[in-house]
Amino acid sequence: MGAGGGISILQSGTGDTTTVATPAPGTDGGGGETVSGADLVDGAAPLAEFVRSQFPTPESRLLATLAALLLLVAVVVVVRRAGPRLKDRFDGAVVESAQTAAVAATASAVGAFLILLWGGLGVVKFLLAPFEVSSGDVLLVVLTAVVFAGAYGATRLTKRAIGRLAHDRVTITDHQREILHHTTQIGVYALALMVVLSLWTVNLGGLLAGAGFLGIVLGLAARQTLGAVLAGFVVLFSRPFELGDWVVIDDREGVVSDVSIFNTQLRTFDDEYVMIPNDAVTDSDIVNRSRAGRLRLNLDVGVDYATDIEEAVDLAEGAMAGHDAVLEQPEPEVVLSEFGDSAVVLRLRYYIDTPSARKMWKARTDVITDVKRAFDEAGVKIPFPQRELSGRAETGGFRVDAAAAGSDGDGGDDG
Repeated sequence: MGAGGGISILQSGTGDTTTVATPAPGTDGGGGETVSGADLVDGAAPLAEFVRSQFPTPESRLLATLAALLLLVAVVVVVRRAGPRLKDRFDGAVVESAQTAAVAATASAVGAFLILLWGGLGVVKFLLAPFEVSSGDVLLVVLTAVVFAGAYGATRLTKRAIGRLAHDRVTITDHQREILHHTTQIGVYALALMVVLSLWTVNLGGLLAGAGFLGIVLGLAARQTLGAVLAGFVVLFSRPFELGDWVVIDDREGVVSDVSIFNTQLRTFDDEYVMIPNDAVTDSDIVNRSRAGRLRLNLDVGVDYATDIEEAVDLAEGAMAGHDAVLEQPEPEVVLSEFGDSAVVLRLRYYIDTPSARKMWKARTDVITDVKRAFDEAGVKIPFPQRELSGRAETGGFRVDAAAAGSDGDGGDDG
């Protein structure tokens, strides 16, 4: 066979012949030419010489570097500022994709320019020297890029579809929409990864078997964490509360500020953030004070037994009415709660809308202030515990027995 490759004919002892094709040097055996990474870098050497000739001095190269970086920053700023205006005229997913492509292309161009400017081809050549690239490899790389680009486009389409579904159905909250989008995104990218691995002839059977064994090990080692994750999905889709709801979970009370797969975050009324694992959330009693959109508050006040009860009730109801924080419907009402030790206890019941701690305390403060003022003006007495201290009068005053005192003193000396 010649140096350019060809066909070899092998003859066995029985006279049978076998024809074997041998690839020519510089090919991959499949018809594609093999090129080393160093050769690819050498092809860019004339361009590097041209760039360096335009900036021959270190000072000019520094200025060129600064200009390239400023260009990159300017592109990023312009793209970010133009985003809202473009989203008003075009689809948001398309605009975001175009923004990402513009920034990525600019960053790649600036990076390549800096490599050529500062003579970085030698480092790139050293890194790529061990690799050989064939036409088949180039095709696989292109197909890989196409698959992942298609997966990215599919995730944008699914995001739009989920957004429309959430808009048409009020039962799907914004938080559930995000969770559904990210779950779909993970599934699409996982499928794209499997396709790419198949293109590169990676044994998926062994990979899946290893992943299954690893899943068993992780399941045994992180049972509590996996339990919290499963409980997180229960919380996200059973919807016992939403973001911004005022809830009481076990002995913790606050406003739900975040719900993740692992835990639920509450912001207490002391501005403390409490992280509660989701498995603890599902195992606890949950009181949602915001779910109905309104909340009834109760306030107990006692009046003297000598007071006209009907008058006191009318005064309290009139004091509660007319407040901005108190709902007109259902109407505020007063019921008799109990006979106290020194008073008849009236229970004031009124409602506030869109409950929050701030509204609750404001409504409670206003009601207490106005009820107290109305009772004072009408002469209605609110009893309060009183304690009188008095001493018993001693006949002849307080006297000390001298003999007893002396005996106590002697006893003390003996001790």
